[in-house]
Amino acid sequence: MPVPVPRQRMIPAVESGQAQAGPLSGIQAAPGPASRIKTPADTLTLLVIEDDPTGAPIVPEMLDAAGRPIRLRTARNLTEAERLLTDDVHCILLDLALPAPGRAAEEDDELAVLRHVLRLAPRHAVLALTASGDAERGAEAVRVGAQDYLFRDELDGRLLSRAIRYAVERKRSDTAERRLTESRLRAQENARLERGLLPTPLLDGSSLRFAARYRPGRSRALLGGDFYDTVRTPDGTVHAMIGDVCGHGPDEAALGVELRIAWRALTLAGLCGDELLSTLQQVLEHERDNDEIFATLCTVDIAPDGRRAGLCLAGHPSPLIARPNRPAELLPYDNNGPALGLLPHARWPRMQVELGPAWSLMLYTDGLIEGRIGEDGERLGQDGMVELVRRRLAEGLTGEALLRATVSEVRDLNGGELTDDVAVVLLDRTPLPLP
Repeated sequence: MPVPVPRQRMIPAVESGQAQAGPLSGIQAAPGPASRIKTPADTLTLLVIEDDPTGAPIVPEMLDAAGRPIRLRTARNLTEAERLLTDDVHCILLDLALPAPGRAAEEDDELAVLRHVLRLAPRHAVLALTASGDAERGAEAVRVGAQDYLFRDELDGRLLSRAIRYAVERKRSDTAERRLTESRLRAQENARLERGLLPTPLLDGSSLRFAARYRPGRSRALLGGDFYDTVRTPDGTVHAMIGDVCGHGPDEAALGVELRIAWRALTLAGLCGDELLSTLQQVLEHERDNDEIFATLCTVDIAPDGRRAGLCLAGHPSPLIARPNRPAELLPYDNNGPALGLLPHARWPRMQVELGPAWSLMLYTDGLIEGRIGEDGERLGQDGMVELVRRRLAEGLTGEALLRATVSEVRDLNGGELTDDVAVVLLDRTPLPLP
């Protein structure tokens, strides 16, 4: 049996000469698999899905709000409708009396065809066409997802034109509201995740001053894989950490939160140095999605007197220290161990470093040193960062102001937003004056 040719025509206004001559006048061919109908962006297109054995059109003459004819396509079944349902269709007029594919046995579902069309065209406005007086079925169609319903025997060109415009605008409004709701939910989820990545430091009882700054890369709105934390244990030791999960996105951010929380719990439980990092590697290996995911980490434990610290580096850049009357410099990094997740049974030696009576210690992720400088695209690098911080310190900047100025200058040198996330933590110790 030959396949019926889908019908597509202009509405009577065009056929009777009321429309301007041009590409929209006359009979248009139905689009094949490799073709699409080209219509102006401001031309409304209606797809009518109904089965009329006589072939007589059920849709009267229609004009849009500007007096332009509304383009019409007709399909006698859902198979034809799927072929005609291109992106330039704005609204669907669906006869609820049509059978839904594969649903003949479910005669109790009077809206099976509507549910099928809504699944087929979730972004399109839908008008339900039902028998006159069957308002209950029409109202149920709206509850299921149609934008409105019309009675077959009461179709009027002006009424239908208004209904199409109303359905299209209502669909746009519903879509915008849904996207706004989804955006708000994502923002709430990001805020919860951000609180996990950027925690409040636990430094009660410590004389150290704390400052931090976090800036996501340009490809991410709020969060990345950088994380940090600072806590003071009952013995008076202040522990600080900063880390970076390779990659970007919510999965990496979630893994960063898990590692940060695990670090805080293990630190408060008394673990330190190699024992702590070995346990964190086990956490990462169990929680990561694949074996290629790794994380770099820098941990510092500052003695209660503030003059000494233990330093562990797991593939991470060494912290910068600034002291009075001495140029800022990097702490030793000769014993830098591998990043977490790269080598099984790895070891991370703990280096003892002398801090002195007064100092500022800056921990950072590699996003701060991987920005570009100059026209040749050279990286800023650690040496460039050290020189930059030295200049800012010479200007008398400290604390949050120092971090803000440093990150802003790195961004400016890059010529715009940095591609990688940046996290920076600053701890300051100013000794009390002698009595």
